[in-house]
Amino acid sequence: MKGPVSQFILEHYKHFNAASLVDAAQAYEQELEKGSKMMITLAGAMSTAELGKSLAEMIRQDKVHIISCTGANLEEDVFNLVAHNHYKRIPNYRDLSPKDETELLNHHFNRVTDTCIPEEEAMRRIEKHLVSVWKSADEKGERYFPHEFFYQILRSGELVKEYQIDPKDSWILAAAEKNLPIIVPGWEDSTCGNFFASHCMEKLFKPGILKSGIEYMMFLADWYVQNSSNGIGFFQIGGGIAGDFPICVVPMLHQDLQLDNIPVWSYFCQISDSTTSYGSYSGAVPNEKITWGKLEENGPKFIIESDATIVAPLVFAYLLGW
Repeated sequence: MKGPVSQFILEHYKHFNAASLVDAAQAYEQELEKGSKMMITLAGAMSTAELGKSLAEMIRQDKVHIISCTGANLEEDVFNLVAHNHYKRIPNYRDLSPKDETELLNHHFNRVTDTCIPEEEAMRRIEKHLVSVWKSADEKGERYFPHEFFYQILRSGELVKEYQIDPKDSWILAAAEKNLPIIVPGWEDSTCGNFFASHCMEKLFKPGILKSGIEYMMFLADWYVQNSSNGIGFFQIGGGIAGDFPICVVPMLHQDLQLDNIPVWSYFCQISDSTTSYGSYSGAVPNEKITWGKLEENGPKFIIESDATIVAPLVFAYLLGW
């Protein structure tokens, strides 16, 4: 039985992007019912937008089986977990002058649209814990993926006393508890990636303790082969590398490794505010992906052209029966 949010959506979302939202949510549900697994990709600043309030429960209820995200989304969920009370919201961010922005910088606030992340309370606090596990790996001659280092500090329990939100609202904490596979392409392009590079330059540890993007693709390829018998869907929030990187695993398996009987992605949905345009991958319609061997002609395909901070929680609410 669907709850009041889902019932409202079904009653009022009848046309245009609203109807696409319903169609995509129902098709996602059908994928799960037939035993398919689902990848969710996170671009933009979904963690700072507190998507964990719904995504964490999606993970706990096994409605998402693998995540691909930017380094920013990986770390910013943890930043919010330990420093939420120190965040600063600026509703009138459109009115800020360069002088206003400089004032925020001088007070160590890094702005993401209407939300400022406090450098000392969030970024530097997590840096200390990461340096500890990076050093440990270096001393032991061990190597891990970026998300595995985050899993280590979360599972250690050392951050519990610093939580400033209900831990049930942290998607990466839910993922750590489930040992959910996470793909983080281009992790170097993140605040913690910058921390890591700077400490390597200071010779605190060697860059090799961190597994690479190529190793992420190899890991994803193995995971896809092992889990695709009933299909794997692709739910893309935003554009960029979080989606572009993992969707390519299928043509790689077919064309480069010459593997037979590997199904293409069984479902595709993208939430995007990117205008359909020439040469833009984020703005490409799903049918273009057919020509690249990523999707098939008759598979379910959706684009919801809207703000992901509005749309994704509604889709998740429907899937959770809220």
